[in-house]
Amino acid sequence: MTITCFIRYEIDPFQRDAFRRYAEAWGHIIPRLGGALLGYFLPHEGTNNVAWGLIGFESLADYEAYRTRLKADPEARANFAMAQELRFILKEERSFVEFVPGTRSLT
Repeated sequence: MTITCFIRYEIDPFQRDAFRRYAEAWGHIIPRLGGALLGYFLPHEGTNNVAWGLIGFESLADYEAYRTRLKADPEARANFAMAQELRFILKEERSFVEFVPGTRSLT
């Protein structure tokens, strides 16, 4: 992976379970459509209304192709529609970041 799409969500803390279902659905949709899902994260301690999603891609061109597939996919569209209907995502921000080699310890 060359880049990671870092998505920051402001969520309704009273609809945490709805966001969990939304994130779990992406767990199989994103890899099927070409993204390398690094994970979704819910707040645990401290701030209770911020969640994150991280998806890796080889390039911005790969991300754009993924977004095209995402918009056409019935399961992805249904997940987006559920989020809009239940309104548990209050704000969403995307940043694209690159990994700094030598800065990750998996032990």
